[in-house]
Amino acid sequence: MRTLLNILWLVLAGFWLALSYVIAGIVCCVLIITIPFGIASFRIAGFALWPFGRTTVPRRDAGTASLIGNVIWIIVAGWWLALGHLVTGALLCLTIIGIPFGIANFKLIPVSLAPLGREIVVNGRSAF
Repeated sequence: MRTLLNILWLVLAGFWLALSYVIAGIVCCVLIITIPFGIASFRIAGFALWPFGRTTVPRRDAGTASLIGNVIWIIVAGWWLALGHLVTGALLCLTIIGIPFGIANFKLIPVSLAPLGREIVVNGRSAF
């Protein structure tokens, strides 16, 4: 079931969502000082491409730099990304068929709001 949901997600929304995160990551990597945000955007792109069966957890070794980076990220981009996932998820949950895709959008909110200091895991083990 997870594979079917991932394929439907990929076709309906995941490809375009991941592509937008990749483009944002490229822009962040071109601007040298924002490379950590670019790497985080690439990580979010992978999660947005194939979200079912994976989740995010806080990294235990994340320090003060991740906290400062997340504050900057929230101010610059995180709040509108999270708001977009929230609105899209709520709209998708209006239909029975869209509920799993709405939940997938809700799963993307924490990582889009504060991507630094988070790790993507598959069934309790590290995905990357």
